[in-house]
Amino acid sequence: MKRILTIDGGGIKGVVPAAFLACIEESIPHRIAEYFDLIVGTSTGGIIALGLGLGLSAADILAFYEGHGPRIFCGNPRFKSARWWFRAKYDPQPLRSALVQIFQDKTLGQSTKRLVVPSFNPDTGEVHVWKTSHDERLLRDFRTSAVDVALSTAAAPTYFPTHQLDNGTPLIDGGMWANNPIAVAMVEAIGILKWPADEVRVLSLGCTTTPLNIDWGRLHPLGKFGWADKIADVFLTAQSSGALGMAMHLVPDRRNIIRISPVVGDRYSLDGRDDVSSLKGIGSSEARKALSDIRGLFFDGPLAEDFRPSHS
Repeated sequence: MKRILTIDGGGIKGVVPAAFLACIEESIPHRIAEYFDLIVGTSTGGIIALGLGLGLSAADILAFYEGHGPRIFCGNPRFKSARWWFRAKYDPQPLRSALVQIFQDKTLGQSTKRLVVPSFNPDTGEVHVWKTSHDERLLRDFRTSAVDVALSTAAAPTYFPTHQLDNGTPLIDGGMWANNPIAVAMVEAIGILKWPADEVRVLSLGCTTTPLNIDWGRLHPLGKFGWADKIADVFLTAQSSGALGMAMHLVPDRRNIIRISPVVGDRYSLDGRDDVSSLKGIGSSEARKALSDIRGLFFDGPLAEDFRPSHS
């Protein structure tokens, strides 16, 4: 049996999966990461995946969001809204400083778990997927600092500037193509690692789901102006639905894929710095409801086998 954990992007709403995992971790004998053979995360989910791979507990990661989240998305809301028209809404330095505190000088290669973290190169138009050395062909990424990996996957356009690596490569948020990374995880598991599809179990965590609220009759004849404030919601919803559908078709038994992304209204935003406490409550409540259903699939069996990276 191979167990996979995937975590969506969602900015400060990453508090929800972080709180979910922290609550589950309180009810099992080992750290949450020790039960999974592969962890895949995009954007804020990539930060969580890196933390788990580098030995942090889910409680440590939740504390990171509670302590640093409001400072990362700080500033006068009116000033930020005005600035947003001309440049990135937020300075990336508070995020960088927070990541340095939690990851220090660790590299991707120091992860004790197989990790996959999507990003995107806007210069070439190609996806950029960070991976630990869990295949003999993966010979370079392990040297990259965890801070660089996190900044690149979380560089959400308009919110943060493009992150440029030391070699000049520009990277932006992996959510541009894999905000829900479950399909990426399945390709890695079945296509790269050659795990049998009938042995794969996936716990897929979202950062809440907001039902589409679109007046198609009004938007149908409109152009850029009419679609401007809705198009991001549409493509994120479509990408997540498509990714989940593809993953479901790759496994013989769909019951081996558990998707948890609580449906909420439109109250919560990617940068809602005042919502941390409420988001934590949502994640904890979802864990309480889900524990009995997911314990047998993910946490009652033996721990995941030790990961031995090929570069070592």
